[in-house]
Amino acid sequence: MADKIPEYAASDYLKFALAGAIGCGVTHSSLVPIDVVKTRIQLEPAVYNKGMVGSFKKIIGEEGAGALLTGFGPTLLGYSVQGAFKFGGYEVFKKLFIDTIGYDNAVHYKNSVYMGSAAVAEFFADIALCPLEATRIRLVSQPTFANGLVGGFSRILKEEGVGSFYSGFTPILFKQIPYNIAKFLVFERASELYYSIVGAKDSLSGAMVTGVNLLSGLTAGFAAAIVSQPADTLLSKVNKTKKAPGQSTIGLLAQLAKQLGVVGSFTGLPTRLVMVGTLTSLQFGIYGSLKKTLGCGPTIEIGGGGH
Repeated sequence: MADKIPEYAASDYLKFALAGAIGCGVTHSSLVPIDVVKTRIQLEPAVYNKGMVGSFKKIIGEEGAGALLTGFGPTLLGYSVQGAFKFGGYEVFKKLFIDTIGYDNAVHYKNSVYMGSAAVAEFFADIALCPLEATRIRLVSQPTFANGLVGGFSRILKEEGVGSFYSGFTPILFKQIPYNIAKFLVFERASELYYSIVGAKDSLSGAMVTGVNLLSGLTAGFAAAIVSQPADTLLSKVNKTKKAPGQSTIGLLAQLAKQLGVVGSFTGLPTRLVMVGTLTSLQFGIYGSLKKTLGCGPTIEIGGGGH
């Protein structure tokens, strides 16, 4: 079945990475106002206790509309870099796994291929994202901390050192790896389901293929949001809470998880379902369209229904 496995040049992977960078950077930065509200609700639920719309009004009333764009710089840069690793890396590792175990085995173990590719790609993406995400959360949670990305990044580096950027690395992995596994696994499987209903991908118009990408992305986004919500809440808390002397990150996570409880760890889920569902749908829609525009090589489809 070697004819099912395309050969990629380095330029193909760069195109995959560029498409992923644009898809993630544009979508995440466009949803910054929603993310500001979500982060505030997670960090101070007693203050922001009137839901998404009420919290929007409260922030605008007290701090002005500009406060809703807090963290725009680190969001755009951080998620563009992460998107390049996430989507580009997914294509790299999916092909590597299929080449290693053979196409026929990949058909039998396709879920494992999807999950493994997504997990490894996300690990490397998070190494790149972590310092910028820590800066973003600090800017949102402490609006007077610094004036933008460069100021916030520089101040954390100067006052707290490089290690502070990675204080949230463990919880980011706990959040992002299950998130990315759910995102790509459900997208691949949803695509298969939807194509089985509307017809083979090759027989459909470009608009129809984009529609399937958007719908599959929406389905994947809902699944990813639910799977990763507790860790998302913990991540916001970890970046705001200073560790006790000698306390490990795992120790701090355990302490915060105990304080939050099951219900508390799902604080802000309705807001996040809207946000993650929307941005995941748009990411896969943009990614699919840009791959075509950039002339990327065909994506490997395991038993049909790949993206």
